[in-house]
Amino acid sequence: MIGKKTHEELNRQIQIELESSYLYLAMATYADSLGLEGMSNWFRIQSQEELSHAIKFLNHLRDRGAAVQLAPLGLTKTSWGSAREAFEEALAHEQFITSRIHELIAVAQSEKDFSAVPMLNWFVNEQIEEEATASKIAHQLKLIGDNGQGLLMLDRELAARTFVYPPPALTAP
Repeated sequence: MIGKKTHEELNRQIQIELESSYLYLAMATYADSLGLEGMSNWFRIQSQEELSHAIKFLNHLRDRGAAVQLAPLGLTKTSWGSAREAFEEALAHEQFITSRIHELIAVAQSEKDFSAVPMLNWFVNEQIEEEATASKIAHQLKLIGDNGQGLLMLDRELAARTFVYPPPALTAP
């Protein structure tokens, strides 16, 4: 049986993951407006990953016979001052998501909802990768500064990213 607070927080996390997908889609359109197709590609794939994360949470609730309650999405920002600012915000957002995952584990453990822990542990490992990647790109953009050639080189590198649907959340890392 899923704990009441765990159930509420997992439903809230679905909303947060969907909002994350929406945020990254907004960042992709911003990158498009700058003519940075590679960065747009990176953000679009990030959007797809966040959507797949929402579906993992949704499937977890469904598989446990718990009601899924989709909430309205909010988006407060659609433009940034620079590509660097967008990636710095992406890093801050991933740090927020990491803190949410840690909170979810604490709630599940407090309710002795041990069935949620393996799925949440998958997200702990995923967030290490998410933060490291966003941090690396934000740092590279800081080093590039106003160098247009460096920006275009990084843009070409980010264009190579492809989406790979992640394995089921209950698979051991």
